[in-house]
Amino acid sequence: MRARHYIILFAIALSLFGCGGKAARPTEEVAHPAFSGDSAYSYVARQLDFGARVPGTEAHDSCVLWLTTQLERFGAQVSVEEGYMSDFAGEKQRVRNIVARFGSDSLPKRILLCAHFDSRPWCDEDEEAAWYQPVPAANDGASGVAVLLEVARQISLMTNDKRPTIGVDIVLFDCEDMGTPRFLGEMDRQDTWCLGSQLWARDASLRGRYEWGILLDMVGAPGATFFREYYSEQMASPYVQKVWKAASELGYGHIFRNEQAGAIIDDHYYVGQALGIPIIDIIHLDEHTGTFPRWWHTQQDDIQQIDRATLQAVGEVVMSQL
Repeated sequence: MRARHYIILFAIALSLFGCGGKAARPTEEVAHPAFSGDSAYSYVARQLDFGARVPGTEAHDSCVLWLTTQLERFGAQVSVEEGYMSDFAGEKQRVRNIVARFGSDSLPKRILLCAHFDSRPWCDEDEEAAWYQPVPAANDGASGVAVLLEVARQISLMTNDKRPTIGVDIVLFDCEDMGTPRFLGEMDRQDTWCLGSQLWARDASLRGRYEWGILLDMVGAPGATFFREYYSEQMASPYVQKVWKAASELGYGHIFRNEQAGAIIDDHYYVGQALGIPIIDIIHLDEHTGTFPRWWHTQQDDIQQIDRATLQAVGEVVMSQL
């Protein structure tokens, strides 16, 4: 997950925006966008069937092929953008970002939807015996990918007159979770994380292509809570407000808390800083501690950390923006 990898928690004043997030369900009937939490759940399970999707493994290769095939089936123009980035040890890592485009290039506006699909090679937040085991990465990776696959499926089911009037690009970043293992006891450089988004953001031709964007990270846990992340507020405050307002209107104000959290170095940071794209991060933080959940970067990040209702809520909120 991200800098989960490297997190700078500025005072997580969870009352900064005063709403408390315990918003009442809307009194008026609101039309909910088409989305299937059951379908998204099945996409999480399918990714886990491959095993841990650690770069350089057969499971990772198989997942890349499956993801590209699924997105093509849903009618997207799909490409795999490859390159190499140095990891924390100075070794070259092969990076494969999957890019799926919906809607003609003639559309005047485009939105960027993204997540990462790789698994962390080390459970460095676990007991010592598990340090050199890969993270199953059900929530930290697979959940965001699953929501975006279901978004793609829903777009494919729309009739032409119902399709989004904005172009939709789905980008699945690779090598997000390759940052310095905590057990090495070395200074964790933030640029050892998010290698896929750093590579992608080097393409200057992308500047100006997107009106705005959404990053999904750890969006499937039971009882998940999503706060207004600091860098998202700095780079894209109007869109944070727009998304959290939509969530409240859909009855998900208890999940999308209208309260500010700390600053997280995640894929959105590099995309926003390098390309100037206003982009927000929807990422789960524990409502009591303001930090990542106890299963983060451990063997416990398995299918038990996935809840269909949470996937449904996040998926509807994303669909409401198209």
